[in-house]
This record gives sequence, structure tokens and C-alpha cells, in this order.
Amino acid sequence: MLAERVKKGALPRLPERMPDNPLVVRTTERPGVYGGTWNSAILGPDDQTWLDRAVGYQPLVRWDPEFTKVGPNVAESFEVNSDATAYVLHLRAGLRWSDGEPFTADDIVFAQNDLRANKELGGTDPVRAEKIDDQTIRLVLPSPNALLIKELASSFGMRLVKPRHYLMKFHRTYNPDANKLADEAGLDDWVALIGQKDQKWGNPDLPTLNPWVTVQSAQERIVVERNPYFWKVDQDGRQLPYIDRAVFTVVSGAETMLLKALHGDIDMQVRTFNRPSNKPVLARERDAGGYKFFEAPSTWMNTLMIAFNLTVADPVKRQVFNNSDFRIGMSYAIDRQDIIKAVYQRQGKPWQGAPRPESSLYHERLATQHTEYDPDLAARHLDRAGLNRRDSDGFRLGPDGKRFTATILVKAEEPQMVSTLNLAKSYWAKVGVEVRVDGIDGGLKFTRVISNQHEGSADSGDGGAEDAWLDPRWYLPVNESASAYATPWAKWYVTGGKDGMEPDASTPAGKAAKQQLALYDEIKRTPDESARRALMTKILDIAAETFWAIGISLPVGGYGIVKNNFHNVPKSMPDSFIYPTPGPTNPEQYFITS
Repeated sequence: MLAERVKKGALPRLPERMPDNPLVVRTTERPGVYGGTWNSAILGPDDQTWLDRAVGYQPLVRWDPEFTKVGPNVAESFEVNSDATAYVLHLRAGLRWSDGEPFTADDIVFAQNDLRANKELGGTDPVRAEKIDDQTIRLVLPSPNALLIKELASSFGMRLVKPRHYLMKFHRTYNPDANKLADEAGLDDWVALIGQKDQKWGNPDLPTLNPWVTVQSAQERIVVERNPYFWKVDQDGRQLPYIDRAVFTVVSGAETMLLKALHGDIDMQVRTFNRPSNKPVLARERDAGGYKFFEAPSTWMNTLMIAFNLTVADPVKRQVFNNSDFRIGMSYAIDRQDIIKAVYQRQGKPWQGAPRPESSLYHERLATQHTEYDPDLAARHLDRAGLNRRDSDGFRLGPDGKRFTATILVKAEEPQMVSTLNLAKSYWAKVGVEVRVDGIDGGLKFTRVISNQHEGSADSGDGGAEDAWLDPRWYLPVNESASAYATPWAKWYVTGGKDGMEPDASTPAGKAAKQQLALYDEIKRTPDESARRALMTKILDIAAETFWAIGISLPVGGYGIVKNNFHNVPKSMPDSFIYPTPGPTNPEQYFITS
């Protein structure tokens, strides 16, 4: 594909385009052949998550394909000081951006200090990047964070790889006329301008280190083609990627995407349409569609987590929700086996909000407690929680003598979640608790939860594997947008006490939260992996004792599809945002045969 450009002098010869020490990618099955187009699909032109995962995962360091450890990538090596407040990264010498310009430490310093930490751009990141030399940077942290290297290997780490030579033209610090350029482009100011220019799938002019670069970004499709300066090779020393281009067709919904998969119009994908309910029909049509399945076991630890808001404004509901007997009673009232049969095609088993069985953080008590269907035991716990009186309709009265009700928010666009919650609602009614299910837009739900305007919230259970280190939202209140049982506590923690609500240590739940948050801080100060695991076990012990939220079942049977002539895709890969699937499996070594 590139030979003719080299012959005409429009592109340097391969040795001049490669770094001093290219990263060698060991192919999954065998060395591939060049050529072909990877056909895929996304939901709307703004749905860029799949592109980031499939063709854009090139952070400073990366997860290995098994999601067990972090290894080299753009950075060849790194060191951490004794208290985890400084990281030195040694960049791969001779790297070039897709436009041929050199990649150096200046690019990382610009990305961190001028973009991520720039207040005008909404940046709040307190980390400071320092250039040691062209191939070496130091990241200086205001407080210890031994988990930073895992963060750099995740989806978040890609934000540190930005082309300074291109973006500085639109940054007011480096170009006094940046606002003038914005005005000429019909934009309000330089902030809007640089936001527009820094769109790797929406701006074909933006240089990249990815295997493929954007050549077309339109409402109907996004097209990427091979990067002539890509810096990885296979075990035979042949430059990657093998595939010439990838085409991401924009579709209107998950059902349309499913139809494209059934018709054989998707070469490889592990997102959006791969729900358990769709697998039987995909299985029936796989011969006609010319595809097969591969395993994509989820790192989610629960199909649905139900959180009653311990910081809700209503004092009566706050009193009841804070009583662990209420949460335990509501858990025993749920017939999980019936839900698994009715909603999840008999797949999975009753499970609470706990790391998965295959995780090194597996915690048996947290995973299995209070999962039996026992309405009588549920009733006894609810009585102890102060809901021991009933009205003429059999519904329980709160401490104020009025019928006790709770409204739980759920994303309307997630039908399985809505169905599960409606079934749970019927079980709760049998033990005398009135619950209302409010299916609303996911964006509106997010807004209400983060602003503490909810009584209860239901969502998927993240953090079942290695992702639990970076996002333990269901084990302790550290995620201000997702620890829905106490978002103000999480906000207090994240902002260092500047915002949110400090947990009240005079209450059992508040005391537990403070103990957990102190342990999580200690994890960040602890470079030793085994010592960190011991601390995380203590956090999970407290989570089991406190029982923050109610889980339904363990997700199983994740999958993706791949065409029969599409090769080097592993037979199994973790399905996770933090991983992020399928990026660590090295899509640049996928190849297509005719």
C-alpha cells in the first residue's frame, strides 16, 4: 500500500520511518498477510468508545493480553520512587507521529501541563510533567499514588499522548492569535477551537501514534487507514499493521447493528449487540454469515447493583436506608434464580457486589451473603429496621407512620436492567415494601445521582477483576458519579474535603466509609503489590460487614464475533472498559485472508 509513495519520494523508506527499537508484537496464531478492510459499526458519529478500543489503544504503557500486568509500549521502561510520588518514564527513541514529525518528551509535557492541568480547558489534574531529556519524563504527584501505572495503561492513559507540534498552534499560551483563529472558524474562543482540533476520529489532520489514522469522518461512517510511521513489527521484523484500513459504519441502534452482524457485514466486534439474549439468533445464522464466536468474559461482577442512597435528603428515608437490616432484608426478598431464568437465559448465579471468582481479589463472604430467597427472613430484618407496622393494604409504614416508599432510578435504554428491577419490585411488594421504578435517560440519571437527587439507583456492577484497583466504586465510596449509595461522601473524598459531605463517623456506615477511605489512601502509598492486596482485602472485609448495595447475579458467557477469514483474534479476551477490549490483544496484528 505504501510502496508507490516511497517510489515517488512522497514517503521515506521504511528504515527511516521506524524507531531505534521497534516494539515486537508476537502474533496470536501466525504472521499475517497485508491488505484488506476491517468492517465494523458504531452507534452514531459521537460513539467513539469502540474506535478508541479497537484502533486507538496506544498509551505510554499497556496491559498484557491477559489483563494481569502492565508492560512497555510508547515508554520502554519506568521507575517509581519509594513513596510513589514520582514516576520516571523512558520513551522509545526515534518514534514519529503519523505526519513524520518526531515524538519526544515535549509532547507528554504539553499533554499533561498545558491540556490536562489547564483550568481554562477544565483541567484539574494535579500531576506535573517534567522533561529530563528528549526521551525521558518525570511525572510528579502531589500525593502518593502507587496505582498510577495501572491508570496509565488504561483508557485514561491515552490522554497523555498528544501531538504538541500540531495542537500548540491553537493554544493561546503558544499562539496569541488563537482566539482569532477560533473566530475565523466560527467558534467562540481558542478553548472551543482546540477541543475541535483534538478529535482523533473527527479531525483527519490530527497526527497520531495509532496503527491507523483517520482519513474520513462523516455522519455515515468513519474511515481509518494505515499509519506509515507506525512503530511496531511482528516477530519477523515486518511493519504492522497488517490490515490496510478499517471502516466504521454509523448505525441508528443496537438492533440495526445486530442485523449487520447476522448478514456478515461485521468482521470483528465485541460491543453493543453482544448481549446474552442475542446469542441464540447469532448462533443460528453463523454459517450463513461466515463468522464464529470468541469468548469475552466480562470483568463486570454483577448484572445489576441496587443502591439505596444513605445520604438522601429525606430524613426518614435516610434513617431507614442507613440501617443495614433494611438492605439485608431487601436482599433476602429477591428471588434471584427466578430473575436469572426470566431475564438472563438461565446464565449466571446469585451474586452480590464482589470481585469475580477468578479474580485474585475474590471475597467469598461478600460475594455470597444474603443471596438466598427467604421472604420470612427478609421480613424479620425489615421489622428490625423499624418497618414493623403495616397499613390496610399490607404495605409497611416508616418511622413517621406513613407508608414507606422508595424510588429507584434505572436507565431506560437498558431493557434487561429495567426488567430485573421490575421483578425485584414485585418481590419487595410481597414483603410489604413499596418501590417505584423510574426508567429515565442515562444522562439524566447520571445528573441526578451525581447531584444527590435520588433515593435509589440501579446500574451495572463494575470492578470484578483488575479494574477493581482503579474503580472500586461498589466496595467503598470513591467514585462521585457512580458510588450511588453515598455520592456526597465520594465527592468529599475525591475533592480532598473541598466539596461533598464528610462521612459521619458516629454512625456505623460513616465509620466504615472513613476506615475504607483511609485504607485506600494507604494502598496508594504502598508500592509493594502483595501489601496492597492485603489492604484491599481489609476494604472488602468492611464492605461485607457494611453491605453497601444489593447485587443480583454474576455475569457470564460474554462473547464477540469474528469472520472466518479474520485472523489472530484470541479465542478469549477480557471485556472491560479499563482493559480496554480489544486493544491489549494488539489489533495491529489482526489480518484478513481472501
